[in-house]
Amino acid sequence: MINSTTLLTILLMASVTYVTRVAGYLALRNRVMSARVVEVMEAAPGCVLISVIAPDFVSDRPADLVALGITLAAATRLTILPTVIIGVASAGLLRYLIQ
Repeated sequence: MINSTTLLTILLMASVTYVTRVAGYLALRNRVMSARVVEVMEAAPGCVLISVIAPDFVSDRPADLVALGITLAAATRLTILPTVIIGVASAGLLRYLIQ
C-alpha cells in the first residue's frame, strides 16, 4: 500500500508541473515566436525527462535497470506522456516485485 505522504507528494508534484505548463501557454499565447524558439521549447520536456532518469543508468538495483529498459523502449515508439507513465508504472511495479 502506498504511503499517504508519498501519494500527496506525487499529486503535488504533478499539480505544480501542470500549473507551470499552463502558465507558460498563458504567458505566451499572444506572442509570435520564431521557429528556433519553438524548437527549443519543444525540446525542453525531453531534456527534463533525461535529467530525471539519468541516475538510473548507474543504478545497482535490477528493478531500476529493467524499468529503464522498458522506458527506453517506450520512448522509441511513443510520445512523452505515455512514455513517462509507462516508466513510472514499470519502476513502481518492478520495485514492488523485485526487492
